[in-house]
Amino acid sequence: MDKLVINSFEEFEQYVGKELGTSDYIKVTQEQIDKFADATLDHQWIHVDAERAKTDSPYHSTIAHGYLNLSLLPYLWNQIIEVNNIKMLVNYGIEKLRFNQAVLVDSEVRIRAKLLSLVNLRGIAKAEIQVSLEIKDCKKNALDATVVFLYHFN
Repeated sequence: MDKLVINSFEEFEQYVGKELGTSDYIKVTQEQIDKFADATLDHQWIHVDAERAKTDSPYHSTIAHGYLNLSLLPYLWNQIIEVNNIKMLVNYGIEKLRFNQAVLVDSEVRIRAKLLSLVNLRGIAKAEIQVSLEIKDCKKNALDATVVFLYHFN
C-alpha cells in the first residue's frame, strides 16, 4: 500500500471516520525482547528465559512485553502516513488501551489505523487514531487503543 500523504489540516480532515491503512508486518525477535528488557529493567522470565518458558509458560514460548508492542506503534504508524508542513509532532496520550493477546517471540505484527477525530486547537491539530496491533494468523489483536497526536502545522 502507498503511504498516505497529508499536506495540511484541511487534507487531514477529509479522513475523519475513515481507515487510513495498514502497515507492513514486522517480526518481533528475541533480540528485540532482550534489548527492551535491558532498556526497561524488566527481565521477567516470561520474556527472556526461553528454556523456562518452554515448560512453565502457558504459551510454551517467550512473549514480547506489552509495552514493547506499544513502542512499535510510531515505527508502524510512519509506514501508513506522512504528514508534511509540520513543525513538530507530539505524542499526547493513549486512551482505552487494552492488551488483548500475547505476542509470542518471532510473531509478525502490524497496525491497522482509523482516524476517529481531528480538532483544530489554534493551529495545532489534535488527531485521535484508533489503532489495532494485529498478529499474523491470529484472530485476536495484540492490542487496541486510541492514540492521540498533536500535529503542529506550519
